Amino acid sequence: MRDCTETPDSEYKNWLKALKQKVMSTQLKAAVQVNSTLLAFYWELAEEIIFRQASSQWGDGFLKQLSKDTMSEFPEIKGFYLSNIKYIRQWYLFYSDEATKSQQLVGQLIQIPWGHNLKIVSKCRSVAEALYYVQNTLEYGWSRNVLAHQIESGLWQREGAVPSNFSATLPAVQSDLAQQTLKGPYVFDFLTLTKSYSERGLRG
Repeated sequence: MRDCTETPDSEYKNWLKALKQKVMSTQLKAAVQVNSTLLAFYWELAEEIIFRQASSQWGDGFLKQLSKDTMSEFPEIKGFYLSNIKYIRQWYLFYSDEATKSQQLVGQLIQIPWGHNLKIVSKCRSVAEALYYVQNTLEYGWSRNVLAHQIESGLWQREGAVPSNFSATLPAVQSDLAQQTLKGPYVFDFLTLTKSYSERGLRG
């Protein structure tokens, strides 16, 4: 019998190509899931922060203390830097009014990397404009640099339309968005929680 590892025929080559594609697709699914879980946590964290600041005497100093304590517990996770906690709060406030009208909104936002979300919130003046760029990022697989260019060039103002629905499919594996999702620093750092948990557990 011929050893296909030494002299692979066309059938084996085609199968191997399909296998590689499946591996990359599986990796992307895993990265997207972790990204979505992380951003869903960010949304809940911001909601808690807003609630507690409104119902108590906790002011801005509370955020600094929160950052200090969480960074002490999880030093590997960059998401607990004070600057990022402030961005999380800003992100939530930007969309919160619209989120009360649409249960699907948060599910749409958490499909793209955190860096993309920050770029959109910092550059867009309205939720309608922001959601337009969220949709197009998913549809065309934009990298963060391409996204920034499209916002700065006023693509939304030129096209003047808001997408009616959001794609439920993953970005193409070869797209810049897919690559940035796979290599997202916040996603990568967040995964250190698994190692931290297994070694130390969650202290009270």
